[in-house]
Amino acid sequence: MAAQMAVPAPGATDDVVIEATDLARHYHLRRGLFQPQATVRAVDGISFTLAAGRTLAIVGESGSGKSTLARVVTLIEPPTAGGLRLLGQNPFDRNTADRRAMRQAVQMVFQDPYGSLNPRKKVGAILEEPLIINTALKAPERRERARAMLAAVRLRPEHYDRYPHMFSGGQRQRIAIGRALMLNPRLVVADEPVSALDISIQAQVLNLMMDLQQQFTLAYLFISHDLSVVQHIANDVLVMYLGRTVEHGPKETLFARPRHPYTMALMAATPRVDPERRIQVQILKGELPSPLNPPKGCAFHTRCPFARERCKAEVPALRPVDGRLAACHFAEEIAG
Repeated sequence: MAAQMAVPAPGATDDVVIEATDLARHYHLRRGLFQPQATVRAVDGISFTLAAGRTLAIVGESGSGKSTLARVVTLIEPPTAGGLRLLGQNPFDRNTADRRAMRQAVQMVFQDPYGSLNPRKKVGAILEEPLIINTALKAPERRERARAMLAAVRLRPEHYDRYPHMFSGGQRQRIAIGRALMLNPRLVVADEPVSALDISIQAQVLNLMMDLQQQFTLAYLFISHDLSVVQHIANDVLVMYLGRTVEHGPKETLFARPRHPYTMALMAATPRVDPERRIQVQILKGELPSPLNPPKGCAFHTRCPFARERCKAEVPALRPVDGRLAACHFAEEIAG
C-alpha cells in the first residue's frame, strides 16, 4: 500500500542516494501436486528515501522481510513490483553490464565477519580483490589504496600480511567494512553488522562506522533487531512486520513516543536504565504468523494487546500520525 506522506528527514539534503516506492518482492511456491501455488509476500509495498550522510534503520523480528529488502536494494534480486531508483536511475531497466557497474555504488557488510572473509587469503589480498575485479588499477596502486583503507578502519600496517583467523571478531568486522568501501560506494547496506560481536566491541565498531560515514559521506541502510544499537546510529527508523511498514519516521520521534503497538513492544523489550523512559506494554505473545498464511485485516492483530474487531477485518493504511507514518487504526489513541 502506498504511503500517503513522505516523512522528511531532519537536515536531509537533496543528494538522494536511493529511493524505493511501493517496493515488493514475492516468491511463488508449489506446496504439492494438487495444491494451489502459494505466494510469500516477503516485502510488500515498502517506500523510503535515503540521502547521502544519513542512516535509515530497518528493524523487526526475524521473518519480517529485512534481509529480503537488503537483497533487492543491493541489486541481488529484482523487485516483483514497485520502483527502485539508485542515484536517480532504475538499475533494473539497465542491461547487465550497466547494472554491474551500478552495483559498485552499493556494497554490503554482513553479520558474521569471519564467514564473510576468505580464510585462505591475507588481509591485503581481501581488500584488493574488489579492485582487481572491477578496476584496471596496477598492483602498486591497489596496494596503496588497500594500505590507506587499513588505516581508515584503524588497523596497523603489519595487518596487511596476516590472515583473518589471526584477528578478533571486531578486527575482522573492520576488515569487512574496509573491503566494502574499496570501490567508493555511495550506499552501504549493513545487515546486523555488530550482532555477532561482544557488547564491549559493538560501540567501537558503530563509532567507526559513523566516523567513516562522515568522512566519505555515505548513506547507510542499517538492518538490526537491536533497538539500543539503532538508537545509537540511526537518523530514521522503518519498522517492518510481515513484509510491510508499520511505522516509519525520525528516530527521536519514534523512540520518544511510538504510535504502533508493534514498535512499542519492540521498545519495551529493550533494556533501559532510566525507569521513566521505560515503555510499559504487554510483551508480545506467540510467534510471527506464517508468511504463507498471514492473518486477515491487520497482520499484527493476532498478537496485539489493543486489537479490536475492526483490526481483524480491515488492513490499516500507512498514514501520517504525530510526525511519522503509522499503520494502525487507533494510532492516535496509542502512545508509548
